[in-house]
Amino acid sequence: MACARADHSRLEDLAELANACGAPHLATDVGSLAARVRDGLFYVACVGQFKRGKSSLLNALVGRAILPVGVVPVTAVVTVVRHGEEERARVRFASGDWRAIPVSDLALYVTEEQNPANRKGVAAAEVFVPNSLLATGMCLVDTPGIGSVFLANTETTRAFVPHVDAALVVLGADPPISAEELALVADIGRQCPDLLFALNKADKLAESEGEEATDFTRRVLADRLGRHDPPLFEVSATERLADAGPPRGWPGLTDALAALARRSGSELVRAAEERGFALLAHRLQHQLDEESGALLRPVEESERRIEALRSCVADAERALNDLGYLLAAEQERLGRVFAAKREAFIERATPGARVELAPALSTIHVHRGHKLRAKAVDLAQTIAERWLDRWVAEAQPAAESLYVEASQRFVDLANAFLERVAGSGGAALSGLPREVSPETGFRVRSRLYYTSLMTYTSQTPLGWFLDLLRSRKRQLRVLERQVGAYLEMLIFTNAHRIEGDLADRVLESRRRLQFELRTVLAEAATTAERALAHARGLRAEGSQAVEADLQRLAMLGARLQALASRKETSP
Repeated sequence: MACARADHSRLEDLAELANACGAPHLATDVGSLAARVRDGLFYVACVGQFKRGKSSLLNALVGRAILPVGVVPVTAVVTVVRHGEEERARVRFASGDWRAIPVSDLALYVTEEQNPANRKGVAAAEVFVPNSLLATGMCLVDTPGIGSVFLANTETTRAFVPHVDAALVVLGADPPISAEELALVADIGRQCPDLLFALNKADKLAESEGEEATDFTRRVLADRLGRHDPPLFEVSATERLADAGPPRGWPGLTDALAALARRSGSELVRAAEERGFALLAHRLQHQLDEESGALLRPVEESERRIEALRSCVADAERALNDLGYLLAAEQERLGRVFAAKREAFIERATPGARVELAPALSTIHVHRGHKLRAKAVDLAQTIAERWLDRWVAEAQPAAESLYVEASQRFVDLANAFLERVAGSGGAALSGLPREVSPETGFRVRSRLYYTSLMTYTSQTPLGWFLDLLRSRKRQLRVLERQVGAYLEMLIFTNAHRIEGDLADRVLESRRRLQFELRTVLAEAATTAERALAHARGLRAEGSQAVEADLQRLAMLGARLQALASRKETSP
């Protein structure tokens, strides 16, 4: 394509310019973008909460099990599946070096289990497979799940958002869609209009439940995105890979992806080039401005400027600490609210569960003895978990809503400070974000699991003997009393665990919000200090060195402006 070659030439010039400016890492980023524009590749990112079955869904789409899957959160590194004449894989490390690997070794580099916290420094992975859909230039991207127990995984996915050209959002049916998923969908939707949604694991639901989950998800997506009838396909990756079960929404999903490639493939590539160029050019311009300013200003002025900046950041730290006290007070209030809700739940759940237990015991087919007791214990656990699950379904959205409300004042004050700092006129401050996004829900997933309190169900030798002597009717009366007490204990103990889990998520979410703000502010001082250190070195060499570097920076700036204003060449 002629226009792709023209775009590539523009990016080549930007890469050369970045190297000339002493920004090799930026030049590497430009080179990566140029390579995919040259090859006509566009990224359809598979995103969603952890354990939605994203890797399995991509395996089903390409018709082969190439991406690792498992029963724990698996994917830790962004993995691109693209067309190739033969099946192969490679990984890129933080150093920029690529290494060819067997496809069977992919899990060693991209999974949390075998590469925990990405200790091997893998920047990305690519898998090549022969596939007609991928031959169009479409690349399917497997991303770490948001809301994972591993925070870095969530951050990796969000960092990849600027590279997304279209997205396949994988949702589940229980619950259908979370607040964190909605936030990510909104982020991607602001950048690209092409969003497809897959409601995976449809084989786990009865037909009526599947229809209910689909209808609910459509309403939520339409309301949040402002799009009528978003494309949503009910599928089962497990069935597809096993070539079993009904087709469900698979024909519709594959047709939609093929239509996306035919209709929008070249436009998506062009939009990716424009979006990437603008972002990378802005980063380069900011570096040039900072270096020029540090040379033009007297050292004393730059020092005063940095000192003022440090003071500004220190003021922000004090403000954040004050806001931290505010959030701590809100957390205590939320704790009291959670405790009151827990007591209300226990008050209604305990008698309700006991009412369920008696008739349910009579349905156990085992006649009597220790097997009847074991079945009764299992039944108590099932009844308790059913009540607890209902409360979690009620309590979690309410708790997230309370957290969002409590954090809003914190976010408003922080954003007012960022706006004031970023608009103060300094080049080092102008690159700061003007705001942090409002909280949309907890930043960490639940670590809740129910305890079974099995130590309370153990039998003494006398109890075993009495169970053998009692008639079934008599044993059922005894079990109704004894297992009923166990049932109450299960509900009481696990209700406290649910309350504790919600409180822990409030605390951890609050800490991460504060950390995000501190990180944003600290980056401004670091940028200015690096530029001043460079300026001092040149001044030590003399005025001619300073003048020569100013001329170099001015020339580079003019080249960058000319490059930015260059229009795309028509084919």
